[in-house]
Amino acid sequence: MTTTVSHLNLPDSRERELAQRGQHQLTAYLSTKLETQRISIVGDDDKTHIIELPGSAMTLLVDILGELAAGNAVQIVPVQAELTTQEAANILNVSRPHMVKLLEQGHLPFHKIGRHRRILFADLMKYKQKREHESLDAMQALADQAQDLGML
Repeated sequence: MTTTVSHLNLPDSRERELAQRGQHQLTAYLSTKLETQRISIVGDDDKTHIIELPGSAMTLLVDILGELAAGNAVQIVPVQAELTTQEAANILNVSRPHMVKLLEQGHLPFHKIGRHRRILFADLMKYKQKREHESLDAMQALADQAQDLGML
């Protein structure tokens, strides 16, 4: 299964305001911690439609609204989605040739479909988290060294 990580549009000021209001309202209702939640939607015909959703979906919706309220674009990618090298490179903010180099050096697992490399989104996120953790550790080591040398 391949998914497309497309370019996203940032929410405008009205969307940000609606998202913030919606997030606050949903958060208040989610405090019940029920496995399922029921929400009402009023259609164009002014009829109310009751929808029952899993609590996990409602929690995810609150998170999405929070990101939109902060002015961030949001896209949902299934954990088992397969990404192209370009899509993976975009997520890591590196060039496609660098991404291919990371794959060929064994830093990330991948498989080929014909001549094309595919990376699981879950594997990419593990690598990204590992890279961020290593970066934070290196910064802490530098800060510790600077303090030991009396530079701070």
